[in-house]
Amino acid sequence: MTHRLTSFLDFLPPPVAVVVAAMLPLLELRGAIPFGRLLGMAAMPTYLWAVLGNMIPIPFILWWLEPVTAWANRHLPVLSRMLERLFSSTRRRHSGRFERLRDLALVTFVAIPLPVTGAWSGAVAAFVFGVSKRRALTLIALGVAIAGVVVSLVTSGVATVL
Repeated sequence: MTHRLTSFLDFLPPPVAVVVAAMLPLLELRGAIPFGRLLGMAAMPTYLWAVLGNMIPIPFILWWLEPVTAWANRHLPVLSRMLERLFSSTRRRHSGRFERLRDLALVTFVAIPLPVTGAWSGAVAAFVFGVSKRRALTLIALGVAIAGVVVSLVTSGVATVL
């Protein structure tokens, strides 16, 4: 995968390549920071470019998810039913914990560098649980900054993963 990614982004300067990698939902900064380090970038610039890149799509997700789901409700009933089932199931299973910890839950969900967590998923979670867009943007940015520190420390060998 590293070879495919590097060949895809080879034509870009390293900082831009890190931003683009961090914008991708499957990589986010968890993949962009190690990628930047593989490109020979220093830790701090890699961190800053990855955080920036990871945050670029978030306002769009936060502000467009509601209109897109409303459009799906009107025009794509099958997709609408699937999304409603998914959102309802998520609310049912996690609303108690989320309501108790609200802000901390969202920051932690974004900050923990595991698969299926991160800024993209955090933006969807904020939508599902009705967090205001501005508040969600701030909390997600905080989570991304924390995740970036964790991934940078692990990538630099300062910290280890269990």
